[in-house]
Amino acid sequence: QVQLVESGGGLVQAGGSLRLSCAASGLAFSNYMMAWFRQAPGKEREFVGSINWSGGSTYYVASVNGRFTISRDNAKNTVYLRMDSLKPEDTAVYYCAAHVGGNFKYWGQGTQVTVSS
Repeated sequence: QVQLVESGGGLVQAGGSLRLSCAASGLAFSNYMMAWFRQAPGKEREFVGSINWSGGSTYYVASVNGRFTISRDNAKNTVYLRMDSLKPEDTAVYYCAAHVGGNFKYWGQGTQVTVSS
């Protein structure tokens, strides 16, 4: 019943911007932390950043800090990832996940982001 669906991926040039969306259904997520992960070809999945939906606090890994911004709209049960100053090394499949009951319990299907040089 719970479902997370990412959208907004695509092909962009280096230095460009893109905004990803993750829409949740089947559960109200306003009191739970949400996070973004990514997986590049031949690489393991890595944590990108997170947001506390109740408090609005955010955390980012150093490689994206200052370029990526996570936000949310609790009325729409949607979390966003705005990516600015994109680099080719940002190319990956991006996933959103919900942290519920102490674990990343729910995951989206992923959306492809490709950054050309």
